Amino acid sequence: MSAPSADASPLGREVAYPGRYDPGLLFPIPRAAGRAALGLDGVGLPFIGLDRWQAYELSWLDGRGKPQVATATLTVPADSPQLIESKSLKLYLNSFNGERFASEAEVRARIEADLGAAAGAAVALAFGLPEMAPAASGECIDGLDVAIDRYGPPDPACLSASNPDVTETLTSALLKSNCPVTGQPDWADLTLAYSGPRIDREGLLRYLVSFRDHAEFHEQCVERIFRDVLARCAPQARSVEARYTRRGGLDINPWRATPGTPPPPPQRALRQ
Repeated sequence: MSAPSADASPLGREVAYPGRYDPGLLFPIPRAAGRAALGLDGVGLPFIGLDRWQAYELSWLDGRGKPQVATATLTVPADSPQLIESKSLKLYLNSFNGERFASEAEVRARIEADLGAAAGAAVALAFGLPEMAPAASGECIDGLDVAIDRYGPPDPACLSASNPDVTETLTSALLKSNCPVTGQPDWADLTLAYSGPRIDREGLLRYLVSFRDHAEFHEQCVERIFRDVLARCAPQARSVEARYTRRGGLDINPWRATPGTPPPPPQRALRQ
């Protein structure tokens, strides 16, 4: 599936809920433009990763017309040529409401095929949602007593690191950015795990808060954080995951990491 023009996007305009199944509702967005703005050309990316979507509102009809309801976890690889815009994914999933399917397996195969065509890479669906995450591991930096007056654009100059080398996990629930089309706020819990020179916590907190008035898609924000931490703090290994809060029955959890890093376990944050 080729990416449609921006004029076809359902973002920022009123769209009627679909009455019938329609894969044409999906709106893929090329990752290349966002990555080019970060100085990444798409070849030899400095990270691996995935975008994990959690769907709370999925329904269809069985062969006799009886409604079925489910939740689902969708996994889109970060090296896919396109990301999938969230409102279009919501509308697409709702287009299943009046469609008959013989089995869950048929529903899964249809969604995986449609999303794979939109993303340009294999997409996996598992019915059900991850368990709630236990108490956060690592050190939360949100309680630091710091003055902050920068809320956008993201300011990587806030970041710094110094010896000695450490291996640690830092967390924050203060990441907020805005949708680049609608201006609606996007909220997330962020986890940064790394090995290397010790990152200055106050600077990291100021940096994350500097996204507050910034307009960028979820996936691009996480890639920006990965790049900026790499450039300013020079860790040998790093993993960045943001668990965004739900909107329209969907939440997204982008993860980017040093090649060879195992993915974090699929878990839901308390706010999800």
